[in-house]
Amino acid sequence: MEPSFFVSLGQAQAAPSPGPTDISWFDLITHSGPIGFGTLLLLAAFSIVSWAIIFSKWRSLRRAQSQSVSFLETFWQSKRLDAIFQVADKLPMSPLAQIFRSGYIELAKLKKQQESGTGEKSMSELGGLENIERSMRRASLAELTQLEALVPFLATTGSTAPFIGLFGTVWGIMKAFRDIGRMGSANLATVAPGISEALVATAAGLLAAIPAVMAYNYFTAKIRVLGSEMENFQADFLNIVKRHFF
Repeated sequence: MEPSFFVSLGQAQAAPSPGPTDISWFDLITHSGPIGFGTLLLLAAFSIVSWAIIFSKWRSLRRAQSQSVSFLETFWQSKRLDAIFQVADKLPMSPLAQIFRSGYIELAKLKKQQESGTGEKSMSELGGLENIERSMRRASLAELTQLEALVPFLATTGSTAPFIGLFGTVWGIMKAFRDIGRMGSANLATVAPGISEALVATAAGLLAAIPAVMAYNYFTAKIRVLGSEMENFQADFLNIVKRHFF
């Protein structure tokens, strides 16, 4: 009995222990189950759309800022409104140029009415300044709406993506514990793969949310600056019109 006992003990000691298993990111994603894989696909869609909005909005705001600077230089250097109007037609991305176009068109309509059918009436009697101000206000709201388009989606991504990732993590941990109960073992080799698959969803949620939040704050600040410039330009243009035409 003793020799066989020592032989079996020696064989047990000589048996190689299982080495560490290398789990790739592809395996973590593909073996996360249908719910986990669907969560990752949803987060990937959020991230792709967010980056598309970021690049598109960055380009449009940059062009709006540069064209507005060019328009302001022309506006304060030129002495003829019709010349400024021709320049404004060539700057479609500038919100200031579009506000000026709206006010100039309304002013031209009032001058035409005064010169044609109602020559005895002044422009004040025609409600001219209020019409010009109303037209410029509508143009300002339209430009702000265009500048803010798609930006709320970045806020939605920043606020919901972490929770979507947390849902995927919770589901993955539940799946890991279910596998532990089915296998009847709770060692590290059994627990680690399932927990790793679950944490991938949290990482994906953060990767989608962080750039979206940073871009949203940046674009909001830029739009706020452009909105202030539009208000200041509207007030300056109304003062010029009131001084020279009313």
